[in-house]
Amino acid sequence: MSDSVLVEVWRGAQVESRHRGAVCVVDADGGLVFSRGDVLRPVFPRSAVKALQSLVLVESGAADGFTEQELALACASHGGEPGHIAVVEKILARGRFDVTALACGAHWPMNQTAGQALARAGGMPSALHNNCSGKHAGFLCAACALGAKPEFYAEADHPVQRAVKAVLEDLGGAPIPDAHRATDGCSIPTYAMPLTDLARAMARLGSGQGLGPARRKAAARLLAACMAEPWFTAGTGRFCTEVMIALAGAAYVKTGAEGVYAAAVPALGLGIAVKADDGAGRAAEVILAATLSRLLPAHGETLRRFANPVLRNWNGIEVGALRPGEELA
Repeated sequence: MSDSVLVEVWRGAQVESRHRGAVCVVDADGGLVFSRGDVLRPVFPRSAVKALQSLVLVESGAADGFTEQELALACASHGGEPGHIAVVEKILARGRFDVTALACGAHWPMNQTAGQALARAGGMPSALHNNCSGKHAGFLCAACALGAKPEFYAEADHPVQRAVKAVLEDLGGAPIPDAHRATDGCSIPTYAMPLTDLARAMARLGSGQGLGPARRKAAARLLAACMAEPWFTAGTGRFCTEVMIALAGAAYVKTGAEGVYAAAVPALGLGIAVKADDGAGRAAEVILAATLSRLLPAHGETLRRFANPVLRNWNGIEVGALRPGEELA
C-alpha cells in the first residue's frame, strides 16, 4: 500500500508542496478505528514513546517521591530552557549523579532563546541541554532501583533497556524482532514497529485497558503529570505543549523524530500514530491535529490553528497555509 497525500502546502491560490504519510487510530484491543496510508509498515517511533519508556522508572519504584514536573521531564523532548535544566539536575541529584553520568551526548538547546543566552554567556552545551536528558536521568535512577550497574544503562542488554523493550511489546501487543532494533540519536536502542502497534500502545497507556494494576497505576501517574505540566514535556511555543494546554487534558501528545507523532485520547480509549514520509514535522503536526479534530469535534475550533497553520514571510505577511489533504479532511 502506498501512502496518501495527507497535507498540502498552499502559497496564494496554488498548491506548492505535498506531504505523503500514514495515520491510524486504534483502540486498546487493537481494533482499527480510522486509518490512511500504510499503517503496517514498521517505523521508528523515536521520542514518541518516551512515556512508555518511563514506565520502567515508575514501576521500579525509583520515581517514588518524584514531583509531576520531574515525571513530565522524564517523558520529555525538552527545549533546554533553564527551567528544564534545573529539573534534570534535580532528578540526577536523587540518584546522586551528575551530568557526567548521562550517555545522551550534548547538543545546543532546541529553544533558540535558551541557546542564544547560553552562547552570549560564553557557555557551551552539555548533556543537560540534550532534549533527552530527563529520560536518561530517569534511566539512571531506574538502574539503581533495579540493582543494575548504571554505567551501562544505554546498552541494549542492560536490564533497563530490556525492561523498556518488554513494555513496548506488552503495550503494543506484538513481539519486536531484534532485526528491528537500531540506535537512537541519544544512543539508546530504538525499535521499529507498525503504526498500528504504536497507536495501540498509546491507547493502552491512556486508558489502562489490558494492563495489570501496577502498570495501570504507573501509566495513569505519568500521563497525569505530563498533562498537568505540559511545558516540561516540550517547552515554550512547542506543538506538544501548546496542544495539550489548548485541549486541557483531553489528549496526551508526543513528538518523535522524522515526522512521527503519537497521542492518547484517554476518555475515548483511543491511541493515534502518525508518520510523515519525508520526515517533516510540520506535516505530522497537521495530520495529528486534523485527526484529533475528527475524534474531538467539540475541540475543533481550538484545534483549527494547528490543523490549518498560516504561513507568513519574514515581514509577517500571510503568504499561504498548510491544509489537510482530501484523504484526511
